[in-house]
Amino acid sequence: MVRYTAPNPGVMTGPGTNVYWIGESKVTLIDPGPDDPEHIESLAEHVGDRLERIVVTHTHRDHSPGASPLAKLTGARLFGMTAPTTFENDSTFQPDVTLTDGQTLDCDGQELEVVHTPGHASNHVCLFLRHTGLLFTGDHIMEGSTVVIAAPDGDMRAYLDAMARLRAMPLKAIAPGHGHVIDTPFDAIDTIVSHRLTRERQVIEVVTSHGPAEIDVILDVVYRHVTEAIRPVARMSLLAHLTKLRNEGVVRLDNEIWEYTGDSQ
Repeated sequence: MVRYTAPNPGVMTGPGTNVYWIGESKVTLIDPGPDDPEHIESLAEHVGDRLERIVVTHTHRDHSPGASPLAKLTGARLFGMTAPTTFENDSTFQPDVTLTDGQTLDCDGQELEVVHTPGHASNHVCLFLRHTGLLFTGDHIMEGSTVVIAAPDGDMRAYLDAMARLRAMPLKAIAPGHGHVIDTPFDAIDTIVSHRLTRERQVIEVVTSHGPAEIDVILDVVYRHVTEAIRPVARMSLLAHLTKLRNEGVVRLDNEIWEYTGDSQ
C-alpha cells in the first residue's frame, strides 16, 4: 500500500486528501482527490499503465473530482456509488461500476471488500483489505478529528450504526482519508462514538434547560468553543443530531423551533 497526499490542505482537509494505491502489476487507486492538473499528472506518472481501477469512497469535492481526468489519462475504470444531488457532492462523477455492500474486488491478488458506511454521506463506502486487516475509511473516520455529518444527505443514526458494524470487524489498522494511518482502530472508533453520544446528551440538556429554541440558540451553547470558520460546519452536525433525536421521538420541530418531548430511547 502506498499513500500519497493531494495538494489541497485546509480547515476541512487537514494536510490534504490521502490517495492510496494497492498492487504492483495491476494497481487499484483509492480517492484521487481534487481535479488539479499537476496532481493528476503526478498520479498518472506514478501508476502509469498499471492503473486498472479508480475507487471512490464517496463523492465529496475533495475526494472524487480527480477520478474522471485520471481515468482519461490512464484508461482505468471508475468504481463507486452515484453522487447524491446535494450541493456538497461532485456531480461529474459517473462510475463505470457501481459498488455494492459486500462486493469484493481482486486487487492484484488481494481481496478488497466494499463496506457501505452511510452517515458522513449516503453513498460512502469503506474498503477492507482482508489479508492485512487494513480498512480504508475515506471520511468516515479521520485521524485527529471527527467528521461532519451534513444533513440531509448525512445521517447521524446511520453513521453510528456503521460505526458499530466496523467495530465488529477484524481490523488491524485504519487508513483514513485525511491524516496518518491509525494503528489502534478500535480506540479510534470508541473515541468517535463517545464524542457523538456526549454531543447528543449536550443537545438534550440544552433543549430541556433552555426550553424550546431555534437551532442557532442551541448551537451557541453546544458548540460555543468553535471558531467562526467552523461554525457553519458545526451547525450541520448539530442538525444531524437534532434530526436523529426527532426521528427517535426525543425532540420535535415546530416552525423552526426545537422542543424536548419528554421521551427518550
